[in-house]
Parts: sequence; structure tokens; C-alpha cells
Amino acid sequence: MAGLELLSDQGYRVDGRRAGELRKIQARMGVFAQADGSAYIEQGNTKALAVVYGPHEIRGSRARALPDRALVNCQYSSATFSTGERKRRPHGDRKSCEMGLQLRQTFEAAILTQLHPRSQIDIYVQVLQADGGTYAACVNAATLAVLDAGVPMRDFVCACSAGFVDSTALADLSHVEEAAGGPQLALALLPASGQIALLEMDARLHEDHLEQVLEAAARAARDVHTLLDRVVRQHVREASVLLGD
Repeated sequence: MAGLELLSDQGYRVDGRRAGELRKIQARMGVFAQADGSAYIEQGNTKALAVVYGPHEIRGSRARALPDRALVNCQYSSATFSTGERKRRPHGDRKSCEMGLQLRQTFEAAILTQLHPRSQIDIYVQVLQADGGTYAACVNAATLAVLDAGVPMRDFVCACSAGFVDSTALADLSHVEEAAGGPQLALALLPASGQIALLEMDARLHEDHLEQVLEAAARAARDVHTLLDRVVRQHVREASVLLGD
């Protein structure tokens, strides 16, 4: 990460955050009544929407059904207006397919799929505005949507990105920090057990620094868990009031 000064001598980043500080996170659950589960999240200026359907019977060929667990289907798309560059294909391109695969791998590690054999769980995520940390925002939105759908999980899945600049690990990268280049990683964590659901690195990083960056991402993911847990508890309280409990 060179060129633009991403970290001042006083330890502040371009947007005024400290190295390990998260961007502001706001989230809501139950934003679509038609879906089994849904959620909307804002992490800084990155905005993502997730909806969940299922568990339900396998759609299409029944040969796809798994006898011992549920099939997890994840699809990712981004709105044509989500970035400064207009896209001809908001979904179905290589990046969208890769993101869908990463999301599927992430949630297969967290959802108790063995409780629903021969069924299917659909997770659809759309990015409405991209300003860094897209994968993390998608995972965090999908986690809330899966919980809203009542699909049993081993734990929350909480994700965050991290980078390395001036011998310092930076958590929750913005678009400016991502665009500057340099080592970056994305981490999806099950916070209760510390199990890593997915870890991806975009550039080489010396092994002497890997632990520092990984710990920054894990610490930030645990901070995300605290915030998401608060959102879930608030949603349950509001639902209880509506039901008259």
C-alpha cells in the first residue's frame, strides 16, 4: 500500500479511524416479509442485502439431493450502481460466481446441514453499494438473514478484512485502502469456537507479519459479533412485543 498516506504518524487512517477500528455498522433483520429470512447491513459505505429461503425441497433435478445433509445454494450479485463503474452484468460474471462459491463454503461450515437431509437452503446476497470489505459485508448480512429464517447454525459467522501498511495491521479496509494495493486478507470466523470458516489472501505477505494481520482480522470479526448479537437481540425483543409476549 504505497503512494497515498494510509496511516499518519499519529496512527490515524484516511477516514480518521485507528488501525484496528471498525467502520460504523448498522443492520436490520426481517426487511422482506416474502422471504423466510432477510437482513440489510451497512459497514461504512458498503451496503448489502441478504435473503434466505428454506430449508425446502430440492428444486430441479432430485439427483442433486444429498442423503445426509442439506444443499446450500449461494448466489451473489451487485447492483449496476454499486460502484463508480457501471456493470453490464450485475450477476453471472466470474467475480460473482467466485463470491457465490466463497459464501457457500463459508455457510456450509456454519449451518447444521445434517439436520435437514435431502433439502435445499438458498442464500441470495446483493451489494447495493461497494466501498471496501464486500465479502465481509455479504457474510455478515447473510448470517443475520439465516438466523432470521430460523436455520440452525453452529455459531454466528462474522467476517472482516485486514491489510498491512507501515508495519501495522489495518482492520476493516475501505475502498481507498483496498485500491492502494498491498497484502490483504478476508476472514470469516465462528467466534465462539475460534474456527475459521474461510480465509483468503489477495497478495503475498511475509510469514513474520501473517499472524499480526490475521489477529487483527480475528479481533475485528469478534467485534462484529458483538454488534450482530446486539442486532439479533433487538430484533427478538421487537418481535416479542409484536406477538404480545
